[in-house]
Order: sequence, then C-alpha cells, then structure tokens
Amino acid sequence: MFIGEYQHTLDAKSRLAIPSKFRRELRDGAVITRGLDNCLFLFTRRQWDELAAKLATLPLSQANSRAFARLMLAGASEVELDAQGRILLPSFLRDYAKLSQNVVVAGLLTRLEIWDERTWKTYKGKAEQDSTDIAEHMGSLGV
Repeated sequence: MFIGEYQHTLDAKSRLAIPSKFRRELRDGAVITRGLDNCLFLFTRRQWDELAAKLATLPLSQANSRAFARLMLAGASEVELDAQGRILLPSFLRDYAKLSQNVVVAGLLTRLEIWDERTWKTYKGKAEQDSTDIAEHMGSLGV
C-alpha cells in the first residue's frame, strides 16, 4: 500500500529516488505512464497488469475508451529500480508532466503519483480549498 507525500529531486541524469518505504513493492518491476492532472502514475507490475486487463476490455467503438487506453498504454514505460532505489524517467514523460528538478512523490494506495512540486502545491491547495464540496460529492458515492 502506497501512502504519504515525499519531496525529492531529479538528478542530472533524470533519475528519481523512490522513497525507501516503497522500494520493496517495486523491486519486481514497475510501469510508469502518463497520469491525469499533469502528473505521472507509477504502478507495481501486478497493479499495472490488472489495469491493462481492464483497459483491454474497453469498447473500441467508443472514442473516450480509445483515448483513455492510448493515454495510459502508449505512454507507458517499464522501469526498474537501480541499486540506489532510483528509476530513470523517460524524457517524453518528464515533458508531459512538466517536471522540474523538484518533484513530489505521492502515495495513493495502488499507485504512486509523480508531480512537479509547483504543480502539486497548486493542485493540493485547490483541493484543500474545495474539500467540503469534494467530501459532499464523495458522500453521494458512498465514501
């Protein structure tokens, strides 16, 4: 289970050190892809396989299904932790998420999200400001 928020920096070779508490779950391989809201999603291999199986069942006749599958699958890249617990972020994904040197790694149970630090602060500030409305909507979903 991934939870928590961690600030890290990209090194000169575009490697990101994964927080040590998450490394064990990622040691058997991981997949990184375009996320939503201008971040990157990092999945364990098992979680990725489950998501990919669901994406494979989406109807090809629906434009939104095709677009979402393309976003997730075409932008995916397998990554491995090096001996220091770092992953290499492909340039096209860094560009997509507009990552600067300072990034935030956020744990969201089944995945990690990788955000540019400024983008994260803006997003988080708005979510905190709208928390009452968000909570009311989640209540209607049974949360």
